Amino acid sequence: MRKKIVAGNWKMNMELAEGVALATGLNKHFLAEPLKNKEVIICTPFIHLGIVSSLLDAPGLTAGAQNCNDHKSGAYTGEISAAMIRSTGARAVIIGHSERRTYYGEDDTLLAAKTAEALRNGLMVIFCCGEVLSEREGGIHFDVVQRQLERGLFFLPEDEFMKCVIAYEPVWAIGTGVTASPAQAQEMHHFIRGLVSKKYGMAVAEETTILYGGSCKASNAAELFANGDVDGGLIGGASLVKEEFCNIVNAL
Repeated sequence: MRKKIVAGNWKMNMELAEGVALATGLNKHFLAEPLKNKEVIICTPFIHLGIVSSLLDAPGLTAGAQNCNDHKSGAYTGEISAAMIRSTGARAVIIGHSERRTYYGEDDTLLAAKTAEALRNGLMVIFCCGEVLSEREGGIHFDVVQRQLERGLFFLPEDEFMKCVIAYEPVWAIGTGVTASPAQAQEMHHFIRGLVSKKYGMAVAEETTILYGGSCKASNAAELFANGDVDGGLIGGASLVKEEFCNIVNAL
């Protein structure tokens, strides 16, 4: 059975004390209401990682980063390596979020290098893919997602690929309040699973966790998660509110 995961992406939000308070509240909640057959990953800003990682002891609840550098170490002022992330106790990292692609020009070649470096350091990679509105309206959304996966992820051997999670995020639905319909989400997730099957075989495809990201909230999570190929969510704004985030987890 493939993993069911809800990952919270805090993005550039919350000062340290606020982040500690939220992480403490989530840990207390999942100690009282243990996670069953699912995992929750809190992807925090870098300044939170060390403290937040040390606070989380609820089974199935771990910390992750939102990005990493593609180099092992060196003169890269302001950057954070995968080894540094791992040293905090964090266990996962988001690679290729649309905001990194759009605002910072991260291309498929760079993302492949980041993925390889994260895996070399024992991190689970949450690899993001997805199309912008013009690509969806132009009917090339499947082509875009296929290219992103083939160039950024499918270079991996099978054993390394199986350490990765794919997150489909329709860029037109991120932070806009517009959500892909359950049918649209299922259609793309099914397509992605098919691509994995063609590359690595059906057995690997059936074990691959594919998350939905894009204005997922407590009010629509259950409907999205009911789709057979949607294995959880990568949650943005709703992950900043404890009750909302916990309700999304409960919906899985």
